[in-house]
Amino acid sequence: MKLPAPVPAGPGQESVWAYPRPPRLERTHRYLEIWLGGQRIAATTGAYRVLETSHPPTYYLPPLAFAPGTLERAAGRSTCEWKGEATYWTLRGGAAVAVAAGWSYEVPTPAFRDMAGFVAVYAGRVDECRVDGERVTPQPGGFYGGWITRDVVGPFKGEPGSVGW
Repeated sequence: MKLPAPVPAGPGQESVWAYPRPPRLERTHRYLEIWLGGQRIAATTGAYRVLETSHPPTYYLPPLAFAPGTLERAAGRSTCEWKGEATYWTLRGGAAVAVAAGWSYEVPTPAFRDMAGFVAVYAGRVDECRVDGERVTPQPGGFYGGWITRDVVGPFKGEPGSVGW
C-alpha cells in the first residue's frame, strides 16, 4: 500500500511522519487536563507521551493526576506489540460515566517501564481533553487514542483510507 504524502510541518509543528517506529516514550511537562460530566477529573504537568509514526501523541497521565473516585477498573484487556498488556479504566465525572475510556500498562515492556501505571484517555469518550489550554481533537477511527493539537500535522492513522499504513 502506498503511504500518504505528509503535510509539511510549519514553525513550531511536528509531523507525525517524523515520529519513530517502534514508538518512543518521552516525558512531557505540558499542562494536560481531562473533563467529564462538566468537571475537570484530571490535570498534570508530569506526564509521558508516546510518539509513533503516523499517530498523534498519546498522553499518559500519572494516576495521582486524577481526582479521587474518577478511575475504576474496567473489563477487558488488549496487547500492544510495543508496550505490552493494557488494563482498561472507566472514568467518572459529575453524573457522567465513560466505560473503558482509559487504559494503562501496569507492567509494560522494558522500553516503556517509566510509564507503568500511567493512564491514557480516549479524547472522544470524555467531554474534552486539553493540552496547554487547547482543546484537542481525538485521533480518528475510534480505536486509537492520540490527541491532535495545532502543533502536530498528519495525515493521521485512523483517517479513511489509512488501513495498512
